[in-house]
Amino acid sequence: MTHRVQMELGGRILSLESGRVARQADGAVWVQYADTVLLATVVSVKPKDDRGFFPLFVDFREKMYAAGKIPGSFFRREGRPTEKETLTCRLIDRPIRPLFPEGYMDEVQIMVMVLSSDQENDADVLGIIGASAALRISSIPFDLSTSAVRIGVTDDGLLLNPTFAQREESRGDIVVAGHADQITMMEAGLQEVSEEPVAEAVRMAMKEIKRISELQEELVRACGKTKQAPPEIKDDPQLRSAVERAAQDRIAAAYRIQDKQEQKAAMDLVGEEVAAMLVEDYPEREQEIKNALDEIEKHELRRMILEEGRRIDGRAVDDIRSITCEVGVLPRTHGSAIFTRGQTQSLAVTTLGTKMDEQKIETLEGQSWKNYMLHYNFPPFSVGEVKPIRGPGRREIGHGALAERAIQPVIPNDELFPYTIRIVSDILESNASSSQATVCAGILSLMDAGVPIKAPVAGVSIGLIQDGERSLLLTDMLGIEDHLGDMDFKVAGTREGITAIQMDIKLRGIDLPIIEEALRKGREARLHVLDEMDRTMSEPRAELSRFAPRILSMKVKQSQIGAVIGPGGKVIRAITESTGATVNIEDDGTVTIGSVDPEAGEKALAWVQSIVEEAEVNKTYTGTVKRVMPFGAFVEILPGKEGLVHISELEYHRVEKVEDVLNEGDEVQVKVIGIDDQGKIKLSRKALLDRPEGSGKAGGDRGGNRRTRR
Repeated sequence: MTHRVQMELGGRILSLESGRVARQADGAVWVQYADTVLLATVVSVKPKDDRGFFPLFVDFREKMYAAGKIPGSFFRREGRPTEKETLTCRLIDRPIRPLFPEGYMDEVQIMVMVLSSDQENDADVLGIIGASAALRISSIPFDLSTSAVRIGVTDDGLLLNPTFAQREESRGDIVVAGHADQITMMEAGLQEVSEEPVAEAVRMAMKEIKRISELQEELVRACGKTKQAPPEIKDDPQLRSAVERAAQDRIAAAYRIQDKQEQKAAMDLVGEEVAAMLVEDYPEREQEIKNALDEIEKHELRRMILEEGRRIDGRAVDDIRSITCEVGVLPRTHGSAIFTRGQTQSLAVTTLGTKMDEQKIETLEGQSWKNYMLHYNFPPFSVGEVKPIRGPGRREIGHGALAERAIQPVIPNDELFPYTIRIVSDILESNASSSQATVCAGILSLMDAGVPIKAPVAGVSIGLIQDGERSLLLTDMLGIEDHLGDMDFKVAGTREGITAIQMDIKLRGIDLPIIEEALRKGREARLHVLDEMDRTMSEPRAELSRFAPRILSMKVKQSQIGAVIGPGGKVIRAITESTGATVNIEDDGTVTIGSVDPEAGEKALAWVQSIVEEAEVNKTYTGTVKRVMPFGAFVEILPGKEGLVHISELEYHRVEKVEDVLNEGDEVQVKVIGIDDQGKIKLSRKALLDRPEGSGKAGGDRGGNRRTRR
């Protein structure tokens, strides 16, 4: 039986339907918003073994047929997830994961497939709604309907679920997820927006989230399955007491070690010693002992922060770790910097390229080219681990996208700086906030490369420790505070405003006042970090690196594009091969030439200019005789442009044969004496010769003066 519910949302109809398709899944919901349709399914199975963590898998895929397209790959089918699909997987995962009951360890797979795209409405927020609805109607113990909306920020106010076109014209947008009156996730990309509009956007989002969550509950009442009982948490007070007696003082002592590696080694030793002490009294209960240790570690960290106001490294709750900045650390790169904050360190390198280096992006919305990108790498040595090196994982892609989004608003436009920009951040050591260290290092490397950014950007992370009614925000989190804390609120921006936000929590939700306080603390911390960065470099270098390509540009008429390219690309290829410069021409006639060697670039530019140059009357040209005819010679004065030197314009005296003066292949100086309505060019050789004494004004078509007809 099919069940369908719907509501109006932002001037469009949002509908949720179940019972028609994918009936063998534990939960399946057909989501439609305007003409965008997706299917969200969820399936759970008992785990094969105890992994020690909740195995939740989220997959989001955009079917190219959804927009009436055939994939451009060799096999003409969808392949590995695109970057956008990977980021959307994370967007769906983050607000949902904290809402599963504690101790639930069944394998859960959420799959969201975009089946129809109207190319106006983004399917990412619909994916969160669909995933939550599928979980709510399933038997899986998931008891809070979670919803999400996107709020666009414009100079005229806020927009609910702006279209792609509206987002292009806005000052950015914020995705907010939550349930009822609490927030579970935020993600924003903004054009230097102040804190108050952000808070106002969250308020607006929460009103709409409550409405959408009520719609989900309506569907649950219509077709929801009976929920599984949440798992029982094994709690042996006797075992916990034994672990506490053995470990409490040791853990407290370890928390006073400020160095991350030394502190971790001390904690590992505590775990080994406590397990060895209790294994005889509690055989085959190693996992329970470990769980009890984890709880004691978490409780002791919170007690120390909330009651003593002290953090592991000795800082107060609002203090930022010591910062050092270096620029120009790599001699042959275009721009480089090392940013170190405590035990978190990023090496960022900026490379400048030409139009030929742009990245081709193929999505449901169409094909586009990307001329600014940031790639984030997190090698295992950065945290003292040994792991195989593979391609970037979801975390690396997500952190890179966050840092890229934070810097995007200050990147100069194509007209001001026609380069392709790639920033690479290699994390050399990490103790939390490596994505925000990437933002800081990336900006410094851009300035070292001489990129004329609008303003420096810095990023910080704000953490949260919440215990009952007590809450405390932590500026510039440590790794252990992130691991055992309740929130990671990353915020980046300039002195003028916010450029990016990413918030994740481990609680079932937080209130707006906490968000507002995190924004305030984030601004204070951001300004402090910018002050530290300014001490090393406050503005871009005046000149580019001598190893960076120099880009020259010019505009040609659209009718001249074919001449520059040549048949089969022959001309443009010849320019590249001869000069070593890269040449790119856009559909609007914009030509960009890039070369590390300035002379090569100038030579290529002159070549293109000569191709598109128009002949001018009274201007002198040196040309080559291409053809000789009885009535004159055709001379190429510009590439592909010929004019006729009539036999009467060769000499002041009478010329019997053209070959007496010019032959094919001769180089000759000529003057343009006229261009007719059809663009035919009239040339003269004799106009550049000295007039013989006693000769009159030249006339006729055979030289000399003729008698007047009688």
